[in-house]
Amino acid sequence: MWTSFLNKNTALVVFLSSLFFIFSCKQIDVYEKNTVFHKHEFHSKDTVQGSFVIADTNAYYNLYIIVRHTDQYKYNNIWLNVGLKPPTDTFSFQRLQLTLGDDANGWEGTGMNDIWEARKLINGIPRRFKRPGKYEYCLVNIMRDDPLLHVMSIGLRMERVSR
Repeated sequence: MWTSFLNKNTALVVFLSSLFFIFSCKQIDVYEKNTVFHKHEFHSKDTVQGSFVIADTNAYYNLYIIVRHTDQYKYNNIWLNVGLKPPTDTFSFQRLQLTLGDDANGWEGTGMNDIWEARKLINGIPRRFKRPGKYEYCLVNIMRDDPLLHVMSIGLRMERVSR
């Protein structure tokens, strides 16, 4: 008698656990690529490049620039020329100033010891891509200092937004 009761309960627990596992699993659509700079020097000739594939043109995405720098970085911001090339098209560029900190509050982002990482949203609101396919991007340093010292890496992060 106890054996059949335990087998039924065990089967029920396994079934409910499986359902919970199936419905709690959610695909996370994230692309991230960071380029590390030798000697922490970001030269104007260093073009950070990458590509990602958009399959679902109905989905919305957030785009971030990720800047990792040391405490010795001497500016509160960074200027970048950001290019995006849709499939079968040409690059379109936008100049962006990203605030990395201020004198009153210090560095933005997360820090550990003397290393800071700022993730800066660049599209304001989630955006959709018009065409499916391979998108290319590039990030270029347009600050006056060349090389720009104490920048460890720059990258792009794209996250699918669930709506």
